[in-house]
Amino acid sequence: MSAEVVLYGREGCCLCDEAREVLLRVRATHPFAFEERDIERDDALLRAYLERIPVVTIDGVEAFQFSVDEVELTQRLG
Repeated sequence: MSAEVVLYGREGCCLCDEAREVLLRVRATHPFAFEERDIERDDALLRAYLERIPVVTIDGVEAFQFSVDEVELTQRLG
C-alpha cells in the first residue's frame, strides 16, 4: 500500500513550488498518492497553515514545513 502525501500551500508561493518539485521527483521512483490543498480555499486550513507553508503530511501526519528534504522524504516512504 502506498503512502498518501498532501501538500498544503497556496498559489504564488515559491516555497510551495519548490516542495512540489521535490515531491514529484521522489514520486517518480517511490510511488505515492499525491494531493495538493490550497489553504486559501478553507478558513480552517488558512488559520492552521498560513505562517508555515508549505506543509507536507504523510498519511495524515505532518512531516515537513517550509521545505522538503528529499533524502528524508525517501526514507520516510521506505
